[in-house]
Amino acid sequence: MTRLTVRKTYKLYINGEFPRTESGRFYEVRGKGGELLANASRGSRKDLRNAVVAARKAQSGWSGKTAYNRGQILYRIAEVCEARAAELAEELQRQGSNAADARKEIDAVIDRWVYYAGWSDKFVQLYGSVNPVAGPYYNFTVPEPTGVVAVIAPEEPSLLGLVSRIAPALVGGNTVIAVTSEKQPLAAVTMGEVFQTSDVPPGVINLISGLKTELVLWLASHMDVNAIDTTGVPAEAIAAARQTAAENVKRVVHFDADRLGWTDTRLSQGPYAIFDFQESKTVWHPMGM
Repeated sequence: MTRLTVRKTYKLYINGEFPRTESGRFYEVRGKGGELLANASRGSRKDLRNAVVAARKAQSGWSGKTAYNRGQILYRIAEVCEARAAELAEELQRQGSNAADARKEIDAVIDRWVYYAGWSDKFVQLYGSVNPVAGPYYNFTVPEPTGVVAVIAPEEPSLLGLVSRIAPALVGGNTVIAVTSEKQPLAAVTMGEVFQTSDVPPGVINLISGLKTELVLWLASHMDVNAIDTTGVPAEAIAAARQTAAENVKRVVHFDADRLGWTDTRLSQGPYAIFDFQESKTVWHPMGM
């Protein structure tokens, strides 16, 4: 008797829960050989609106946590990723990676969470300053989170690319709506299960799978999204995304590994990625007599 294979349908991750897309639409995720791997939710504008509402509601609580506590939570994500490394590597293999490359990517993912967790209580000292002024005042410049950040994750590496773009935004106190890799979303969407069991407050991270052509411009135009990371936007759509974001004065961030001369994605990390999602606030305070 032939046993039928039941294909998994991957859901969204919004506000700490796993809803089905409100549109009821799904799309097929296929391997490099064309075989059907699973069905993924085809997120809609309504799903994105729900994610933005959740991210905005969670933003003040997340940014109000101590830097040390945010670092603890990011480190906990790394611990859960390590515990589920075999499962995540299997997801990558199903999407075309060989065993060695899949394990290498998972190791890099774990290291990336640990790296940014370590910066949580340090980047302010690097980015902030005490400014010289001609008068009896102290003048401080300190960073503050931009707010709600939309991240369009790169297509490859599907999991490491996602983590590399959302981790620096999170550690600085921002909340995130991330659109996963369109062709290889499985491991990225599974990260929602990691976040749910890693002390991440609901709404801080939201994951949407779907067709980028349907989602990018809407995120770029949303007035309650403060910044958009266009790293994973298809080349032919970047100009339109930037123009749309400019119309509502939204910050646009784009990581270009080729321009920086980085050929190994494991090197694409640094404190300056955190600063991309920070605003500078300058405070004057009179000196005591």
